[in-house]
Amino acid sequence: MDIRLGLRENWKQFSLLILVSAFVGGMVGLERSIFPEYAQKVFGIESKTAVLSFITAFGITKALTNYFTGRLANLIGRKNLLIFGWLFAIPVPFILMNVSNWNWVIVANLLLGINQGLTWSSTVVMKIDLVGEKNRGLAMGLNEFAGYFAIGIVAFLSGYVADQYGITPYPFYIGIVISIIGLLLSLFFINDTGKFVNLESKTDDSTSLKNVFWETTLKDKTLSSVSQAGLVNNLNDGMIWGLLPMILLQSNYDSQNIGIITAIYPTVWGLGQLFTGRMSDVYSKKAMLFWGMLLQGIAILILPFITESYIILVVLTFTLGIGTALVYPTFLSTIAAATNPSQRAESIGTFRLWRDLGYAIGAVVSGIIADLFGVSMAILTIGGITILSAMVIKYRMPQLKLIKNF
Repeated sequence: MDIRLGLRENWKQFSLLILVSAFVGGMVGLERSIFPEYAQKVFGIESKTAVLSFITAFGITKALTNYFTGRLANLIGRKNLLIFGWLFAIPVPFILMNVSNWNWVIVANLLLGINQGLTWSSTVVMKIDLVGEKNRGLAMGLNEFAGYFAIGIVAFLSGYVADQYGITPYPFYIGIVISIIGLLLSLFFINDTGKFVNLESKTDDSTSLKNVFWETTLKDKTLSSVSQAGLVNNLNDGMIWGLLPMILLQSNYDSQNIGIITAIYPTVWGLGQLFTGRMSDVYSKKAMLFWGMLLQGIAILILPFITESYIILVVLTFTLGIGTALVYPTFLSTIAAATNPSQRAESIGTFRLWRDLGYAIGAVVSGIIADLFGVSMAILTIGGITILSAMVIKYRMPQLKLIKNF
């Protein structure tokens, strides 16, 4: 079999991986708009810290799974890790629609974290393996578009179903369908991409990292700048996931309108990456990361002051989606450009460890601040941290060499 790198050369397998990514994202969208209301109505939980404990469980588990997925990708195989990931997803909706104790909700989100770490990390690395150097940003834009557009669509659907038929069990039937189809697609239609890594390694002249974990975490100015921005991005995403539905519920929005508003952010985030992924192949990755983090921070800082205005809420969540769209594919294409192919999976795994710990840190920090000082102060704190992250990109990260695509 003739093995060639490139998006066009491998479009069939790439398209199937895009479809799988959409199902991966859909599993997270299932909880995105309804969980604070689910916690209050089904379990009577009012504490912000307690409600956000499901995000903490999800974030820590996903982060650790990301790291070990990166370490094991070359040893076990990308496809095998992807299939294992879907096996962890199938119990999640069944648990959520049948439990009477909040601890089982935490268990479900531990399983969801393992599912997301295995499936998302595997599909990301497999797409990078297929396309080669020239179209990495475009590939990551398409990948993130599929996943986060699906999050938005499923968040809207679960909010709509909850509003029409009740908070449980009907919204969770969506998750059963998603997890079964995702497993079947991965099992019967996806091929492993290890041989593409071997091909690219023969021609790649990038320097190997001495210690992938520490270089990606702290020592390498490019990789560590991206890692801290990824952590802060998911720190504010975890806050938005948990606190935005809360403040909308407090402002007397119904489940359907909460579903619409919370869906705008990931939907714009997803759609925007159709363009920003390609932009990261052509324009300065550093500039895109800086402006993306800055836009996010500004939108978050304004958010607590305008919750009564539906139109301004829509504009701000749209802006937040644009800011996130600028950085998300750029994170991954930057790491891919700055690492040797043989170390890429481990470096991406390390980045995703820190990035997804942001979910847990964001949930804990914003929950504690919200309980002590109010939801508005929690949102303002996270907004300030996001702007500081933009400054780290601006003053610490070096410019990367642009690749000629035309």
